[in-house]
Amino acid sequence: MRIATWNVNSITARLPRLLAWLESSGTDVLCLQEAKVAEEQFPFAELREHGYEAAVHATGRWNGVAVLSRVGLADVVKGLPGDPGYEGVSEARALSATCGPVRVWSVYVPNGREVGHAHYAYKLEWLKALRAAVAEDAAGERPFAVLGDYNVAPADDDVWDRAAFEGATHVTDAERAALAELREAGLSDVVPRPLKYDHPYTYWDYRQLCFPKNRGMRIDLVYANAAFTKAAQDAYVDREERKGKGASDHAPVVLDLDLDPDPAAGPSAPAEG
Repeated sequence: MRIATWNVNSITARLPRLLAWLESSGTDVLCLQEAKVAEEQFPFAELREHGYEAAVHATGRWNGVAVLSRVGLADVVKGLPGDPGYEGVSEARALSATCGPVRVWSVYVPNGREVGHAHYAYKLEWLKALRAAVAEDAAGERPFAVLGDYNVAPADDDVWDRAAFEGATHVTDAERAALAELREAGLSDVVPRPLKYDHPYTYWDYRQLCFPKNRGMRIDLVYANAAFTKAAQDAYVDREERKGKGASDHAPVVLDLDLDPDPAAGPSAPAEG
């Protein structure tokens, strides 16, 4: 069974690449972030033609998360229980679903903008709410993982130059402590380091030739419980998908699991609406 996470930075802009990638990669379940569309604009029909159902939580041109699956889609929950909200609004940043033998969350953690900003405080509160929301599944026997764009680099090795981020978000002690607390709920960082190269970055800014110079960050993460981690056989960052015209600024993170996806099971609950 192959599961992936990918911040596509607009599903409308990335749809041809997304459909081609789903076909070539053989992915069974994809957790997607930054859809940047309203739910009624989401390409359900195009994905269905390629064999994928979609559960979506999206409200417009910002944020938006989804789970795409060709092995069943059930028990969909939109939103983060206990979401602290930003300026009185609960943003479309989390969605959970059961896909065959696994339960997954697709998350797009708030950026934080800058240290001391209200959005930074919101980010820390959001991560605290995430820990509480996933604790039961994390401790369970069913394979479970929280996949997505965490907007936090867990360690200094996860950025191309720690000095370049001095005083900025994504690398602060408070953000990393929030990740540590999430792991304490019974989750671990499944994607090993190094992979097939020294620094498995997942994000490179469009500006200043960051990708050709490999000035990246590892902020797209897979945090999983013991059952999911035990089943994980291999993992890689698909750097090729970051290349070329029309690429997202993030690359897919892909995991292969020694699990029977049981595609015949089908969905037991509607995925849309």
